[in-house]
Amino acid sequence: MDWKLLASTFAAVFVAELGDKTQLATLTLASSGSRWTVFFGSALALVASTAVAVLAGEAVARTIPPIWIRRAAGLIFLVMGAFFVFGKSES
Repeated sequence: MDWKLLASTFAAVFVAELGDKTQLATLTLASSGSRWTVFFGSALALVASTAVAVLAGEAVARTIPPIWIRRAAGLIFLVMGAFFVFGKSES
C-alpha cells in the first residue's frame, strides 16, 4: 500500500469536507435524529460518492495520460483562483 498517497488523500478530502454544505446538512440531520444513524448514513454516502469518483478517475486515466490530467487540474485551479481573486465583487 502507498502510505504517502493514503495520507495525502485523507488530508485533502478531510480538509475539503470541513465546513462544506454536506457537513452542515449532516449536522442538521444529527440534531433531529439518532446520531449513529446519521453517522452511518452520511459515511455510506461519502463512500458511495467517492467510489463513483474513483471509478470515473480510473476510466479517464485509461484514455488520458496522468501528466495531462494533473496539468488540466492545475490550470483549472489557477483559472478558478484568478476568477475568485479578480472577479466582480457582489458587495
